[in-house]
Amino acid sequence: MGGLQTVIVEPEMEHTSTVVWLHGLGASGHDFEPVVPMLECPNTRFVFPHAPIMGVTINMGMEMPAWYDIKTLDWESPDREDETSIRSSAKLIVELLEQEHERGIEYENIVLAGFSQGGALALHVGSRLQKKLAGMMILSAYQVLADTYDEEASDANRETPIFFGHGVYDDMVPVMMGRAALESMVEAGNPCEWNGYRMGHEVIMDELIRIKEWLNDLLND
Repeated sequence: MGGLQTVIVEPEMEHTSTVVWLHGLGASGHDFEPVVPMLECPNTRFVFPHAPIMGVTINMGMEMPAWYDIKTLDWESPDREDETSIRSSAKLIVELLEQEHERGIEYENIVLAGFSQGGALALHVGSRLQKKLAGMMILSAYQVLADTYDEEASDANRETPIFFGHGVYDDMVPVMMGRAALESMVEAGNPCEWNGYRMGHEVIMDELIRIKEWLNDLLND
């Protein structure tokens, strides 16, 4: 696949932390670029990668930006998500994190975030990464490859804080799937914050306000 193309928002002041934020299915790295000023993180570099282009089975094989293929809309199916493309995209995200570290940012000052499919991949990568992160931010998402988590989980991130945000009216990723991911991480020992909002599959201002508070508390501690 090669390296990922990214949208970068540089910090206004000295670069001391980084947020790597993954977009959802069919979107682009520009999706969350406009929210950066609202978050008021002047020392933070925001990295928004563009997902690879691939055919997505549930969309009649149409090619689009996607972190992995989704084969069926059935949440009960053990083969709903394509493991090969998950693991391929995961490697690309690990490379991005390594690049930030090479820029002089410690892993403990990096937050891995994502929305929907991007949030699922962020949780997958963050919970298995062998370097301790500052935190994970999982928005309107769920847990992929849950059956491999116990075997692959990294001790380095078992105590890493995780922010979960989800719409109670989400008709794309049911809130029960978000809560299942939350419960899995709580059971693993992660300090988790759950935020449910009266919204669908989206991000609203109330959620952004709490994200701003959470990020600033985490990165400026």
